[in-house]
Amino acid sequence: MASGYYKTSYRDDLKIFQTRFVKFWLVILAILLMIFPFVFSQYILYTANLCGIAIIGALGLNILSGFTGQISLGHAAFLAIGAYSSTLLTLKLGIPFWISLPLGGCIAALFGMIIAIPCLRLRGLYLAIATFAFAFTVEYIIVHWSSLTNGTSGLTVPHPSIAGFVFKTDKAFYFLILVFVILSVTFAKNLFRTEAGRAFIAIRDKDIAAEVIGINLTKYKILSFMTSSFYAGIAGGLYAVTLSSIGPEHFTFLVTIQYIAMVLVGGMGSVLGSILGAIFMTVLPEGIRLLRDVLSHDFPFLITRLADLQSSFYGLAIILVLIFEPKGLFGLWIKQKNYWKGWPYTY
Repeated sequence: MASGYYKTSYRDDLKIFQTRFVKFWLVILAILLMIFPFVFSQYILYTANLCGIAIIGALGLNILSGFTGQISLGHAAFLAIGAYSSTLLTLKLGIPFWISLPLGGCIAALFGMIIAIPCLRLRGLYLAIATFAFAFTVEYIIVHWSSLTNGTSGLTVPHPSIAGFVFKTDKAFYFLILVFVILSVTFAKNLFRTEAGRAFIAIRDKDIAAEVIGINLTKYKILSFMTSSFYAGIAGGLYAVTLSSIGPEHFTFLVTIQYIAMVLVGGMGSVLGSILGAIFMTVLPEGIRLLRDVLSHDFPFLITRLADLQSSFYGLAIILVLIFEPKGLFGLWIKQKNYWKGWPYTY
C-alpha cells in the first residue's frame, strides 16, 4: 500500500493542490467564505473587507520586495494613485467602476514603470530613499493640486455599480473584494511558476548571477515594479469605494510601514505569508482598540498605555518577528505542517 508524499511526474509536482486533503479543505474554506457575511456583524464584516484589501496590497509589495528583492518605501503612493485615478475617472469622465478600477491599476503600474526606470541601478538603501522621495512627491501633488484632487478636503467616492447592481452595504463590498482577492491570489500563485516569476526569484537571490545566465535585469525589474504597482492600484481603488471618501490622510507613510509589517510578519517571498500577515496586522490593531474600549471604564489608567501600544504596534511586531521567527507566520505554518506530516515521529 502506497504511503507518504511523493510525485512520479513533473505534472504532479507542478500541481497547486497536490492532495485530496488540500482540495477538501479548500472546499471547506470556500463554503466558510460564502456564509461569513451572513453570520457576523457589520463591524466584523467591515474589518474583513479591510483584510481583503490589505491582502491584495501586501501581495503587491511581496512580489516586489519578497520575491524580487527590491526595497520599496513608496507603496502607499501607488495605493493613492490607484484610488484617486479610479475615483477621478468615474467622477470626471463618467467611466463605470468595472472599467475605472482596472484602469486605476494600470495607471499605478505606469507610474511604477516611471519610477523603476531611473532606479534600475539603485540597490538597498539608495532604492529605498528613491521610492521614499516618490511617495512624498505623490503626497505633495495630492495636497496641492486642489483643482483635481480637492486637496486636503478629499473626494467623495460614488457607490460602484456593475450591471445595474449598486454596491452600498458592507455585505455587497465583501463579495466584490472577495472576487478580487481570489483573482489576485490565483495570479500571484501562478506567476512564480512562469518564466517571469522565476526570473524575479533569480534576481532576488543574486542579480549578477541572474544576468550571467541570460536574464534581462532591466526588463524584469521594471515588470516587477509594474506588477506590484498594479496590485497596489487595485487595492487603493477598492479601499476608496469601501471608505466612500478619500483624502491624503489615508495614504501617509504610516500606510507603507503597515504594508511592510504585513510582508515581514507574514513571511517574505510567500503568497500565503502575504495573506496571513495582512489578516494578522489588520485584525490585531482592531483587537487592541476593542480591548481599550472595554477596559476604559474599569481601568482608565490603561487607556493611555494601550493607545501607545497601538501606535507602536507595527514597529514592535517587525522587531519581534525578525528576532524570533525571521520567516514570519509562514515559517510557523511550515514548521507545524512538517510536524504533523511526520507525527508521531520527530524526524
